[in-house]
Amino acid sequence: MPFHTKYLKFIGIALLFLASYFAGRFAAMRFSPKDTEPDTLTPVNLDSAAASSAIAPAADNWGLSFQEEGKPPVANATFEELKKYGAYYAEDTDEKVIYLTFDCGYENGNTAPILDALKKHKASATFFVVGNFISTSPDLIKRMQEEGHTVGNHTYNHPDMSKISTREAFEKELKDVEDSYKEITNEEMTRYYRPPQGKYSTDNLQMAKEMGYHTFFWSLAYVDWYQDDQPSHEEAFDKLLGRIHPGAVVLLHSTSSTNGEILDELLGKWEEMGYTFQSLDRLIENM
Repeated sequence: MPFHTKYLKFIGIALLFLASYFAGRFAAMRFSPKDTEPDTLTPVNLDSAAASSAIAPAADNWGLSFQEEGKPPVANATFEELKKYGAYYAEDTDEKVIYLTFDCGYENGNTAPILDALKKHKASATFFVVGNFISTSPDLIKRMQEEGHTVGNHTYNHPDMSKISTREAFEKELKDVEDSYKEITNEEMTRYYRPPQGKYSTDNLQMAKEMGYHTFFWSLAYVDWYQDDQPSHEEAFDKLLGRIHPGAVVLLHSTSSTNGEILDELLGKWEEMGYTFQSLDRLIENM
């Protein structure tokens, strides 16, 4: 074979290799999971099929695998493993009880109708708030307190807490919320904590426990946090009715217009299914 022919063949193979390489790189960037923005209050890995049988020793994302309708999902950790850290994601029970929780990153007009629906159904809930919500919505904080709800701690700045390794930085995120809450209500905050985006580490769980906190994940949530892409009522009912189970800790976002619109009907449908609503205090007592 002439030299120039061999040379052209070599160039062709090299170009093919480079084309394949960059195509692979583009595909990896195009189709890899999108990083969660720190202010979206996003529950992560809701449909993860890779639920492990033990708490990860380092940083991890809270994950659930729904396997049987009407039954609790398989989670990253068992009830017993979490309890070592004063942490929970549901109650291990056959009783039809629901624990309602709301993550509050900011106020956009949907919290009041949520509170109206809870009041109508005499349902207690826990609102996990960040610093911005407290500073901009003190009247809503007071209303939550006055109407018998619990205000929990969702950190001041909503960071990825699994990346916070020092006790000082961890404590500051929680204590700044405590201080803001006390300034408004003149009362100490109930020490209930939810890690932003469900990102945690065993060190975090231990730090929270040593601060006197109980940590709460969840066993039921749905994609309700995109402001410009809210689920339809039908989509919301499909997830929230189909996946409800005895002892469920339900996570909803107070920023969701869909949640504000459907909550009254949703609570009624759950009641028709035989469910009652309880506070997280009862979950701790029963576990």
